Amino acid sequence: MLLLLFFILCMSEDSPKPSEIQEETHPITTKVFFDIRMGNEKAGRIVIGLYSDVSPKAVENFRALCTGEKGLSSTGLPLHYKGCKFHRVIPNFILQSGDITQANGYGGESIYGLTFPDENLEVNHTKKGLVSMQNNGPDTNNSQFMISLIPTPWFSGRYIVVGEVIEGYDLCQKIGNSGNRSGETTRPVIIENSGVLI
Repeated sequence: MLLLLFFILCMSEDSPKPSEIQEETHPITTKVFFDIRMGNEKAGRIVIGLYSDVSPKAVENFRALCTGEKGLSSTGLPLHYKGCKFHRVIPNFILQSGDITQANGYGGESIYGLTFPDENLEVNHTKKGLVSMQNNGPDTNNSQFMISLIPTPWFSGRYIVVGEVIEGYDLCQKIGNSGNRSGETTRPVIIENSGVLI
């Protein structure tokens, strides 16, 4: 509810309009994927290009959580996005997932421990499809992430950008359309499998 209120306030007259926002580009160094299931339907694949040169520590966390190569979390659950639920989905705004410990947005754990510090917050959220680490304030990054469905310049300086959706953005929109203003989805949206392509 607070994030939604913040979103509404940030979209006031003083905020830059999407047509006024200058998009940034960054080199893609690695590609990872999510195979998505919506209810009983295999919905397709999202491919994310990662910016290792921009935020190396955060990107390595995200990449390793895609493969599950780091084993188990402190709670004994896999450090892996496979099986993760999209716990918060708001149409025309954002998709949130990555809570590998509680699946409700109140948990998560990084490959470095419970949390890890912020890194390179200078990358601007200037286009839709950016993938960023979700946090609960400064230096509280864990496994949770978000995919923006619109440019979110008010996120700049607050959330680490790790990459962008390079294939399957239409699926991101489909997932977004399954949510409501409270962030609930009409059916469970699950990362059925995840891994690295290159």
